[in-house]
Amino acid sequence: MKMEFIATNKAPAAIGPYSQGVKVNGMFYSSGQIALTPEGEMLGNDIVLQTKQVFANLKAVLEEAGSSLDQVVKVMAFVADIEDFAVVNEIYANAFGTHKPARSLVAAKTLPKNALVEIEVIAVCNEDYSY
Repeated sequence: MKMEFIATNKAPAAIGPYSQGVKVNGMFYSSGQIALTPEGEMLGNDIVLQTKQVFANLKAVLEEAGSSLDQVVKVMAFVADIEDFAVVNEIYANAFGTHKPARSLVAAKTLPKNALVEIEVIAVCNEDYSY
């Protein structure tokens, strides 16, 4: 089994004792991404801006792992307020386009750094990806 810890400066560094993601046996498992910029600054209290930043972060770590949003097989999304579901869902739909990975979305009482949204993904990596 080959395991590789993924790190890119195009996404925020981990804020704890974990990596941005792990690649193992042709699969990529991301850590949860919140609306930190690559420089580590938290975006303001705006669900649209935060969700778009989360997807920018996910794209960066996926790319570093040799994958992409089109290769995501499972998404786990967390929102601080279930009332934000529709907004997050619209940005999510735009980010994935016609690709429809399996997904869970739950409301969480509190997210790291009081983020409004956190998303993690599981994806296939390029070397093992085919239709």
